[in-house]
Amino acid sequence: MRTYLDEYRSKRITAEQAAQLVHANDVIEYGQFATKPVDFDRALGARAGEEGLTNVNIRATGSVLPIPEVVKNDPQHKSFYYGSWYFTALDRKMSDLGLCIHYPFSYHEANNIGYNPCYQHRWVDIWVAQVSPMDGAGCFNFGLASSHNYSMGKNAKIRIVEVNDNMPRCLGGFEESIHISEVDYIIEGSNTPIFTTPPSPAPSAAEKKIAEYIVEEIKDGSCIQLGIGALPNTIGMMLAESDLKDLGIQSEMFCDAYVAMYEAGKITNAKKAVDRFKSTYTFSLGTKETYDFLHDNPRLASCPVVYTNDPARVRANDRMVSINNILEIDLLSQVCSESSGLRQISGTGGQLDFVIGAFESREGLSFLAFSSTFTDKDGKMLSRIKPYLTPGAAVTVPRTMVSWVVTEYGKVNLKARSIWERTESLINIAHPDFRDELVKAAEEMKIWQPSNKIACYA
Repeated sequence: MRTYLDEYRSKRITAEQAAQLVHANDVIEYGQFATKPVDFDRALGARAGEEGLTNVNIRATGSVLPIPEVVKNDPQHKSFYYGSWYFTALDRKMSDLGLCIHYPFSYHEANNIGYNPCYQHRWVDIWVAQVSPMDGAGCFNFGLASSHNYSMGKNAKIRIVEVNDNMPRCLGGFEESIHISEVDYIIEGSNTPIFTTPPSPAPSAAEKKIAEYIVEEIKDGSCIQLGIGALPNTIGMMLAESDLKDLGIQSEMFCDAYVAMYEAGKITNAKKAVDRFKSTYTFSLGTKETYDFLHDNPRLASCPVVYTNDPARVRANDRMVSINNILEIDLLSQVCSESSGLRQISGTGGQLDFVIGAFESREGLSFLAFSSTFTDKDGKMLSRIKPYLTPGAAVTVPRTMVSWVVTEYGKVNLKARSIWERTESLINIAHPDFRDELVKAAEEMKIWQPSNKIACYA
Protein backbone atom coordinates (compact mmCIF):
# COMPACT_ATOMS: atom_id res chain seq x y z
CA MET A 1 0.00 0.00 0.00
CA ARG A 2 1.26 3.47 -0.83
CA THR A 3 2.55 5.35 2.21
CA TYR A 4 2.77 8.90 0.75
CA LEU A 5 5.99 9.46 2.74
CA ASP A 6 8.04 10.64 -0.23
CA GLU A 7 5.34 13.14 -1.20
CA TYR A 8 5.10 14.24 2.42
CA ARG A 9 8.85 14.89 2.63
CA SER A 10 8.87 16.80 -0.66
CA LYS A 11 6.16 19.19 0.54
CA ARG A 12 7.51 19.74 4.04
CA ILE A 13 8.78 23.27 4.74
CA THR A 14 9.36 25.39 7.83
CA ALA A 15 6.89 27.98 9.06
CA GLU A 16 9.43 30.66 8.14
CA GLN A 17 9.68 29.36 4.57
CA ALA A 18 5.88 29.27 4.33
CA ALA A 19 5.65 32.86 5.54
CA GLN A 20 8.00 33.93 2.73
CA LEU A 21 5.33 32.84 0.22
CA VAL A 22 3.20 35.84 1.25
CA HIS A 23 3.40 38.93 -0.96
CA ALA A 24 1.88 42.39 -0.96
CA ASN A 25 -1.89 42.51 -1.60
CA ASP A 26 -2.35 38.79 -0.88
CA VAL A 27 -5.55 37.51 0.74
CA ILE A 28 -4.93 34.80 3.32
CA GLU A 29 -7.56 32.58 4.96
CA TYR A 30 -6.68 31.26 8.41
CA GLY A 31 -8.45 28.07 9.50
CA GLN A 32 -11.59 28.51 11.56
CA PHE A 33 -11.80 28.61 15.35
CA ALA A 34 -9.24 26.25 16.97
CA THR A 35 -7.74 25.36 13.57
CA LYS A 36 -6.24 28.87 13.26
CA PRO A 37 -2.53 28.39 12.46
CA VAL A 38 -0.05 29.18 15.21
CA ASP A 39 3.46 28.63 13.84
CA PHE A 40 2.68 30.10 10.42
CA ASP A 41 1.10 33.13 12.07
CA ARG A 42 4.13 33.58 14.30
CA ALA A 43 6.48 33.47 11.31
CA LEU A 44 4.32 35.79 9.23
CA GLY A 45 3.94 38.22 12.12
CA ALA A 46 7.72 38.46 12.30
CA ARG A 47 7.64 40.03 8.82
CA ALA A 48 5.47 42.96 9.96
CA GLY A 49 6.77 46.25 8.60
CA GLU A 50 9.03 44.58 6.05
CA GLU A 51 9.69 46.81 3.06
CA GLY A 52 7.34 45.99 0.17
CA LEU A 53 5.04 43.80 2.27
CA THR A 54 1.86 45.86 2.35
CA ASN A 55 -1.93 45.46 2.23
CA VAL A 56 -1.99 41.77 3.16
CA ASN A 57 -5.59 40.87 4.06
CA ILE A 58 -5.89 38.07 6.63
CA ARG A 59 -9.31 36.54 7.28
CA ALA A 60 -10.23 34.28 10.18
CA THR A 61 -13.41 32.88 11.70
CA GLY A 62 -13.84 32.99 15.46
CA SER A 63 -10.27 33.83 16.51
CA VAL A 64 -8.97 32.05 19.61
CA LEU A 65 -5.80 32.42 21.64
CA PRO A 66 -2.94 32.92 21.14
CA ILE A 67 -3.35 36.50 19.96
CA PRO A 68 -2.50 36.60 16.24
CA GLU A 69 1.07 37.76 15.78
CA VAL A 70 0.08 39.55 12.57
CA VAL A 71 -2.10 41.76 14.76
CA LYS A 72 0.16 42.07 17.79
CA ASN A 73 3.24 42.95 15.75
CA ASP A 74 1.51 45.35 13.36
CA PRO A 75 -0.91 47.66 15.20
CA GLN A 76 -0.35 50.36 12.58
CA HIS A 77 -1.34 48.05 9.70
CA LYS A 78 1.93 48.64 7.89
CA SER A 79 1.79 45.15 6.40
CA PHE A 80 -1.40 43.41 7.52
CA TYR A 81 -5.03 44.00 8.24
CA TYR A 82 -7.07 41.34 9.99
CA GLY A 83 -10.76 40.45 9.86
CA SER A 84 -13.11 37.81 11.17
CA TRP A 85 -16.28 36.23 9.78
CA TYR A 86 -17.52 35.65 13.35
CA PHE A 87 -16.39 37.57 16.42
CA THR A 88 -15.21 35.89 19.59
CA ALA A 89 -14.17 37.72 22.76
CA LEU A 90 -10.67 37.98 21.27
CA ASP A 91 -11.91 39.44 17.98
CA ARG A 92 -14.09 41.86 19.92
CA LYS A 93 -11.19 43.14 22.01
CA MET A 94 -9.02 43.54 18.92
CA SER A 95 -11.85 45.38 17.17
CA ASP A 96 -12.19 47.77 20.10
CA LEU A 97 -8.56 48.71 19.47
CA GLY A 98 -9.11 49.12 15.74
CA LEU A 99 -7.22 45.90 14.95
CA CYS A 100 -9.97 43.67 13.53
CA ILE A 101 -12.86 44.19 11.11
CA HIS A 102 -16.00 42.09 10.73
CA TYR A 103 -17.22 40.25 7.61
CA PRO A 104 -21.02 39.80 7.88
CA PHE A 105 -22.53 36.58 6.54
CA SER A 106 -24.97 33.81 7.38
CA TYR A 107 -22.83 30.84 8.28
CA HIS A 108 -24.29 28.37 5.76
CA GLU A 109 -23.11 30.68 2.95
CA ALA A 110 -19.43 30.17 3.74
CA ASN A 111 -18.79 27.15 1.51
CA ASN A 112 -20.49 28.75 -1.48
CA ILE A 113 -18.22 31.79 -1.17
CA GLY A 114 -15.28 29.41 -1.53
CA TYR A 115 -16.73 27.41 -4.43
CA ASN A 116 -18.92 29.66 -6.55
CA PRO A 117 -17.07 31.47 -9.39
CA CYS A 118 -19.45 34.40 -8.88
CA TYR A 119 -17.48 35.13 -5.70
CA GLN A 120 -13.99 34.48 -6.97
CA HIS A 121 -13.11 38.09 -6.17
CA ARG A 122 -13.16 36.84 -2.54
CA TRP A 123 -11.10 33.70 -3.19
CA VAL A 124 -7.77 33.58 -1.43
CA ASP A 125 -4.14 33.48 -2.43
CA ILE A 126 -3.10 31.34 0.53
CA TRP A 127 -5.16 29.08 2.77
CA VAL A 128 -3.54 27.69 5.91
CA ALA A 129 -4.99 25.75 8.84
CA GLN A 130 -3.97 23.49 11.68
CA VAL A 131 -4.77 19.82 11.06
CA SER A 132 -4.23 16.45 12.69
CA PRO A 133 -1.30 14.26 11.51
CA MET A 134 -1.64 12.55 8.12
CA ASP A 135 -3.36 9.17 8.28
CA GLY A 136 -2.57 6.02 6.31
CA ALA A 137 -4.77 7.16 3.42
CA GLY A 138 -2.79 10.39 3.03
CA CYS A 139 -5.46 12.61 4.61
CA PHE A 140 -5.08 15.47 7.05
CA ASN A 141 -8.17 15.82 9.25
CA PHE A 142 -9.50 19.33 9.97
CA GLY A 143 -10.16 18.34 13.56
CA LEU A 144 -12.23 20.83 15.50
CA ALA A 145 -13.50 22.78 12.48
CA SER A 146 -14.61 21.23 9.23
CA SER A 147 -16.64 24.42 8.74
CA HIS A 148 -15.47 25.96 5.44
CA ASN A 149 -11.82 24.88 5.54
CA TYR A 150 -11.99 22.63 2.50
CA SER A 151 -13.99 25.04 0.34
CA MET A 152 -11.75 28.01 1.14
CA GLY A 153 -8.69 25.92 0.36
CA LYS A 154 -10.10 24.37 -2.82
CA ASN A 155 -9.59 27.43 -5.02
CA ALA A 156 -6.69 28.97 -3.12
CA LYS A 157 -3.52 29.49 -5.15
CA ILE A 158 -1.47 27.95 -2.34
CA ARG A 159 -2.73 25.43 0.24
CA ILE A 160 -0.74 24.90 3.44
CA VAL A 161 -1.45 22.61 6.40
CA GLU A 162 0.15 23.04 9.81
CA VAL A 163 0.29 19.65 11.55
CA ASN A 164 -0.43 19.58 15.27
CA ASP A 165 -0.25 16.23 17.05
CA ASN A 166 -2.70 17.53 19.66
CA MET A 167 -5.51 18.16 17.18
CA PRO A 168 -8.29 15.58 17.65
CA ARG A 169 -9.25 13.57 14.58
CA CYS A 170 -12.95 14.21 14.05
CA LEU A 171 -14.59 11.64 11.81
CA GLY A 172 -17.20 12.84 9.38
CA GLY A 173 -19.36 12.57 6.35
CA PHE A 174 -17.37 14.60 3.84
CA GLU A 175 -14.93 17.52 3.58
CA GLU A 176 -13.69 16.80 7.08
CA SER A 177 -10.18 16.29 5.71
CA ILE A 178 -7.87 17.18 2.83
CA HIS A 179 -5.70 14.73 0.89
CA ILE A 180 -1.97 15.26 0.54
CA SER A 181 -2.37 15.46 -3.24
CA GLU A 182 -4.41 18.66 -2.71
CA VAL A 183 -1.84 20.20 -0.37
CA ASP A 184 1.06 22.34 -1.63
CA TYR A 185 3.08 22.61 1.57
CA ILE A 186 3.24 20.97 4.99
CA ILE A 187 4.44 22.65 8.19
CA GLU A 188 5.26 20.33 11.05
CA GLY A 189 4.11 22.59 13.85
CA SER A 190 5.43 22.95 17.37
CA ASN A 191 2.42 21.05 18.72
CA THR A 192 1.11 23.88 20.86
CA PRO A 193 -1.85 22.95 23.09
CA ILE A 194 -5.19 23.24 21.31
CA PHE A 195 -7.33 26.11 22.59
CA THR A 196 -9.90 25.06 25.18
CA THR A 197 -12.68 26.95 26.93
CA PRO A 198 -13.09 26.95 30.72
CA PRO A 199 -16.02 24.95 32.13
CA SER A 200 -19.25 26.92 32.03
CA PRO A 201 -20.03 28.84 35.22
CA ALA A 202 -23.00 27.89 37.36
CA PRO A 203 -26.19 29.20 35.74
CA SER A 204 -28.00 32.19 37.23
CA ALA A 205 -31.52 31.94 38.57
CA ALA A 206 -32.77 33.66 35.41
CA GLU A 207 -30.94 31.18 33.16
CA LYS A 208 -32.37 28.24 35.08
CA LYS A 209 -35.91 29.60 34.71
CA ILE A 210 -35.45 30.22 30.98
CA ALA A 211 -34.09 26.70 30.56
CA GLU A 212 -37.11 25.26 32.37
CA TYR A 213 -39.52 27.11 30.07
CA ILE A 214 -37.77 25.69 27.00
CA VAL A 215 -37.14 22.13 28.16
CA GLU A 216 -40.82 21.61 29.01
CA GLU A 217 -41.65 22.18 25.32
CA ILE A 218 -39.24 19.54 24.00
CA LYS A 219 -40.52 16.07 23.13
CA ASP A 220 -38.95 12.64 22.73
CA GLY A 221 -37.18 12.23 19.41
CA SER A 222 -36.45 15.93 19.00
CA CYS A 223 -33.34 17.00 17.09
CA ILE A 224 -31.45 19.64 19.05
CA GLN A 225 -29.30 22.61 18.02
CA LEU A 226 -27.60 24.53 20.81
CA GLY A 227 -26.02 27.88 20.04
CA ILE A 228 -22.95 29.44 21.59
CA GLY A 229 -23.04 30.66 25.19
CA ALA A 230 -23.80 29.76 28.78
CA LEU A 231 -27.57 29.64 28.37
CA PRO A 232 -27.73 27.00 25.58
CA ASN A 233 -25.21 24.96 27.55
CA THR A 234 -27.42 25.22 30.64
CA ILE A 235 -30.37 23.95 28.62
CA GLY A 236 -28.28 21.03 27.36
CA MET A 237 -27.30 20.10 30.90
CA MET A 238 -30.97 20.21 31.92
CA LEU A 239 -31.85 17.96 28.97
CA ALA A 240 -29.23 15.49 30.24
CA GLU A 241 -31.10 15.35 33.56
CA SER A 242 -34.57 15.09 31.97
CA ASP A 243 -36.75 12.07 31.18
CA LEU A 244 -36.49 12.69 27.43
CA LYS A 245 -35.18 9.98 25.13
CA ASP A 246 -34.03 9.39 21.56
CA LEU A 247 -32.79 12.92 21.08
CA GLY A 248 -30.78 13.79 17.99
CA ILE A 249 -28.15 16.41 17.22
CA GLN A 250 -27.77 18.63 14.18
CA SER A 251 -25.85 21.72 15.20
CA GLU A 252 -23.15 24.01 13.92
CA MET A 253 -21.33 23.70 17.26
CA PHE A 254 -20.66 20.61 19.34
CA CYS A 255 -20.61 21.97 22.89
CA ASP A 256 -19.79 20.48 26.29
CA ALA A 257 -23.44 19.82 27.15
CA TYR A 258 -23.75 17.27 24.36
CA VAL A 259 -21.18 15.07 26.11
CA ALA A 260 -23.31 15.13 29.26
CA MET A 261 -26.38 14.26 27.17
CA TYR A 262 -24.55 11.32 25.59
CA GLU A 263 -23.34 10.05 28.95
CA ALA A 264 -26.89 10.26 30.29
CA GLY A 265 -28.15 8.15 27.38
CA LYS A 266 -30.34 10.91 25.95
CA ILE A 267 -28.80 11.01 22.47
CA THR A 268 -29.38 8.17 20.02
CA ASN A 269 -30.10 10.07 16.76
CA ALA A 270 -32.47 7.21 15.94
CA LYS A 271 -35.27 9.54 14.80
CA LYS A 272 -33.25 11.75 12.47
CA ALA A 273 -34.26 11.91 8.83
CA VAL A 274 -30.63 12.13 7.69
CA ASP A 275 -27.40 10.94 9.33
CA ARG A 276 -29.32 8.49 11.51
CA PHE A 277 -27.41 7.41 14.61
CA LYS A 278 -24.87 10.21 14.16
CA SER A 279 -24.61 13.69 15.68
CA THR A 280 -23.86 16.13 12.88
CA TYR A 281 -21.82 19.28 13.59
CA THR A 282 -19.26 21.51 11.89
CA PHE A 283 -17.01 22.84 14.68
CA SER A 284 -16.38 22.54 18.38
CA LEU A 285 -15.15 24.86 21.11
CA GLY A 286 -15.03 23.31 24.54
CA THR A 287 -13.03 21.62 27.23
CA LYS A 288 -10.34 19.00 26.69
CA GLU A 289 -12.84 16.39 27.90
CA THR A 290 -15.12 17.33 25.01
CA TYR A 291 -12.24 17.14 22.53
CA ASP A 292 -11.27 13.70 23.86
CA PHE A 293 -14.90 12.61 23.32
CA LEU A 294 -14.80 13.84 19.72
CA HIS A 295 -11.53 12.11 18.82
CA ASP A 296 -12.11 9.11 16.54
CA ASN A 297 -15.74 8.84 17.68
CA PRO A 298 -17.81 7.09 14.96
CA ARG A 299 -21.09 8.23 16.54
CA LEU A 300 -20.35 11.77 15.38
CA ALA A 301 -20.10 13.35 11.91
CA SER A 302 -18.02 16.44 11.26
CA CYS A 303 -19.32 18.02 8.05
CA PRO A 304 -18.98 21.33 6.18
CA VAL A 305 -21.21 24.12 7.42
CA VAL A 306 -23.32 24.19 4.26
CA TYR A 307 -24.41 20.66 5.20
CA THR A 308 -25.09 21.26 8.89
CA ASN A 309 -26.67 24.71 8.54
CA ASP A 310 -28.54 24.62 5.24
CA PRO A 311 -32.12 25.50 6.35
CA ALA A 312 -33.53 22.95 3.90
CA ARG A 313 -31.48 20.18 5.48
CA VAL A 314 -32.28 21.38 9.00
CA ARG A 315 -36.00 21.26 8.33
CA ALA A 316 -35.72 17.68 7.02
CA ASN A 317 -35.52 16.53 10.63
CA ASP A 318 -38.87 16.31 12.41
CA ARG A 319 -39.15 18.07 15.77
CA MET A 320 -36.09 20.19 15.10
CA VAL A 321 -35.42 22.43 18.10
CA SER A 322 -33.19 25.48 17.70
CA ILE A 323 -32.02 27.31 20.85
CA ASN A 324 -30.01 30.52 20.61
CA ASN A 325 -29.07 33.57 22.65
CA ILE A 326 -29.97 37.10 21.66
CA LEU A 327 -28.79 40.51 22.90
CA GLU A 328 -31.94 42.58 22.46
CA ILE A 329 -35.34 42.74 20.80
CA ASP A 330 -37.51 45.75 20.04
CA LEU A 331 -41.26 46.13 20.24
CA LEU A 332 -41.45 45.57 16.50
CA SER A 333 -39.95 42.10 17.27
CA GLN A 334 -36.70 42.74 15.41
CA VAL A 335 -33.85 40.80 16.99
CA CYS A 336 -30.21 41.75 17.41
CA SER A 337 -27.91 38.96 18.52
CA GLU A 338 -24.55 40.24 17.36
CA SER A 339 -23.84 43.88 18.15
CA SER A 340 -24.23 46.52 20.82
CA GLY A 341 -25.06 49.44 18.63
CA LEU A 342 -22.14 49.71 16.23
CA ARG A 343 -19.87 47.57 18.41
CA GLN A 344 -19.61 44.09 16.95
CA ILE A 345 -20.05 41.42 19.63
CA SER A 346 -20.30 38.16 17.66
CA GLY A 347 -21.95 37.67 14.27
CA THR A 348 -25.02 36.33 12.54
CA GLY A 349 -23.30 32.95 12.52
CA GLY A 350 -25.81 30.17 12.04
CA GLN A 351 -28.59 31.65 14.14
CA LEU A 352 -30.80 32.69 11.23
CA ASP A 353 -30.07 29.38 9.43
CA PHE A 354 -31.51 27.39 12.32
CA VAL A 355 -34.35 29.80 13.11
CA ILE A 356 -35.64 29.26 9.57
CA GLY A 357 -34.92 25.54 9.44
CA ALA A 358 -36.48 24.76 12.82
CA PHE A 359 -39.67 26.68 12.03
CA GLU A 360 -40.07 24.81 8.75
CA SER A 361 -39.48 21.43 10.39
CA ARG A 362 -42.53 19.28 11.17
CA GLU A 363 -43.35 20.04 14.82
CA GLY A 364 -40.19 22.16 14.92
CA LEU A 365 -39.49 24.86 17.51
CA SER A 366 -37.21 27.88 17.28
CA PHE A 367 -36.34 29.55 20.60
CA LEU A 368 -34.58 32.90 21.00
CA ALA A 369 -33.71 33.21 24.67
CA PHE A 370 -32.24 35.94 26.87
CA SER A 371 -32.33 37.38 30.36
CA SER A 372 -34.72 40.33 30.41
CA THR A 373 -32.16 42.82 31.71
CA PHE A 374 -28.44 43.55 31.86
CA THR A 375 -26.30 45.85 33.97
CA ASP A 376 -24.14 48.41 32.20
CA LYS A 377 -20.62 49.47 33.15
CA ASP A 378 -22.05 52.13 35.48
CA GLY A 379 -24.08 49.57 37.40
CA LYS A 380 -27.43 50.63 35.90
CA MET A 381 -29.98 47.94 35.06
CA LEU A 382 -31.33 48.16 31.50
CA SER A 383 -34.00 46.25 29.62
CA ARG A 384 -33.12 44.00 26.69
CA ILE A 385 -36.68 44.53 25.40
CA LYS A 386 -36.66 48.05 23.93
CA PRO A 387 -38.96 50.30 21.93
CA TYR A 388 -36.36 50.35 19.14
CA LEU A 389 -33.10 48.50 18.69
CA THR A 390 -30.04 50.41 19.83
CA PRO A 391 -29.01 52.76 16.98
CA GLY A 392 -26.52 50.95 14.78
CA ALA A 393 -27.55 47.50 15.99
CA ALA A 394 -27.61 44.78 13.32
CA VAL A 395 -30.88 42.96 12.71
CA THR A 396 -29.83 39.33 13.05
CA VAL A 397 -33.33 37.85 12.83
CA PRO A 398 -35.98 39.93 11.04
CA ARG A 399 -39.38 40.10 12.67
CA THR A 400 -40.90 37.89 9.98
CA MET A 401 -38.66 35.01 11.10
CA VAL A 402 -39.10 35.25 14.87
CA SER A 403 -41.04 32.47 16.60
CA TRP A 404 -40.60 31.69 20.31
CA VAL A 405 -39.04 34.35 22.52
CA VAL A 406 -38.16 33.44 26.11
CA THR A 407 -37.07 35.36 29.20
CA GLU A 408 -37.16 34.44 32.88
CA TYR A 409 -40.64 36.02 32.97
CA GLY A 410 -42.21 33.75 30.38
CA LYS A 411 -42.29 32.59 26.79
CA VAL A 412 -44.33 33.78 23.81
CA ASN A 413 -44.70 32.59 20.23
CA LEU A 414 -44.81 35.61 17.96
CA LYS A 415 -45.49 33.76 14.71
CA ALA A 416 -48.70 34.78 12.93
CA ARG A 417 -49.33 37.56 15.48
CA SER A 418 -50.08 41.17 14.59
CA ILE A 419 -47.79 44.03 15.53
CA TRP A 420 -50.15 44.90 18.40
CA GLU A 421 -50.14 41.32 19.69
CA ARG A 422 -46.35 41.10 19.42
CA THR A 423 -45.96 44.32 21.37
CA GLU A 424 -48.23 43.15 24.18
CA SER A 425 -46.62 39.71 24.30
CA LEU A 426 -43.10 41.13 24.56
CA ILE A 427 -44.07 43.59 27.28
CA ASN A 428 -45.58 40.70 29.25
CA ILE A 429 -42.19 38.94 29.41
CA ALA A 430 -40.16 42.09 30.08
CA HIS A 431 -38.82 42.84 33.56
CA PRO A 432 -41.74 44.29 35.59
CA ASP A 433 -39.75 47.47 36.35
CA PHE A 434 -39.75 48.38 32.66
CA ARG A 435 -43.26 47.41 31.57
CA ASP A 436 -44.94 50.77 32.18
CA GLU A 437 -42.36 52.70 30.19
CA LEU A 438 -42.57 50.13 27.39
CA VAL A 439 -46.35 50.58 27.27
CA LYS A 440 -45.87 54.34 27.11
CA ALA A 441 -43.36 53.97 24.29
CA ALA A 442 -45.70 51.63 22.44
CA GLU A 443 -48.51 54.17 22.71
CA GLU A 444 -46.24 56.85 21.23
CA MET A 445 -45.30 54.45 18.44
CA LYS A 446 -49.03 53.81 17.84
CA ILE A 447 -48.62 50.06 18.28
CA TRP A 448 -50.50 49.87 21.59
CA GLN A 449 -54.13 50.54 20.73
CA PRO A 450 -56.56 48.38 22.74
CA SER A 451 -59.65 49.93 21.14
CA ASN A 452 -58.41 49.06 17.67
CA LYS A 453 -57.59 45.54 18.81
CA ILE A 454 -61.09 45.07 20.14
CA ALA A 455 -62.55 46.34 16.87
CA CYS A 456 -60.23 44.07 14.93
CA TYR A 457 -61.32 40.93 16.75
CA ALA A 458 -64.99 41.82 17.18
